[in-house]
Amino acid sequence: MPRKLLRRYMPDHRTIREHKYLQCFGKLLHNPALWHLNRHSVAKAFFVGMVCAFIPVPFQMVLAAGGAILVHANLPISVVLVWLTNPVTIPPMFYGAYVVGAWVMGIPEKSFEFELSLEWLGSELSLIWQPFLLGCAIVGMTSGMIAYVAIKMLWRWKVGRKWRYRHLGKKH
Repeated sequence: MPRKLLRRYMPDHRTIREHKYLQCFGKLLHNPALWHLNRHSVAKAFFVGMVCAFIPVPFQMVLAAGGAILVHANLPISVVLVWLTNPVTIPPMFYGAYVVGAWVMGIPEKSFEFELSLEWLGSELSLIWQPFLLGCAIVGMTSGMIAYVAIKMLWRWKVGRKWRYRHLGKKH
């Protein structure tokens, strides 16, 4: 996998250690395994980040950091991946999760308009919370597993390609 590319866009470990919301992890952030860029730590980071991106709570970054610490994944990648859910992507992602949850539960979809407001959360979410949360869990775990396997395969392919070019004496 392009380690140089990842390093170019990753935030500095000091910046993450000093982040006000991640201070609760204290000395756990000093584990060197959280900062390694290898096939295993990056694949685990993608799994953690994708799962946490589908957890419908504020402060997903803290959950992703805790998950990365728990499984010794790359912490910056785990934290950055939760930004897949942002004000632009939340409606389609969470509606898709709701549809999956309703399909798995075998209940008809209720039509509703998604809004990012406390009033909407209080009224509409009380009607659809079961299929919504089930869908979030299913889609989050599925996307996390797909990302994990894809990163492992892509990394292995990239390394194999580099070895083949090196063996043939060519530049990649």
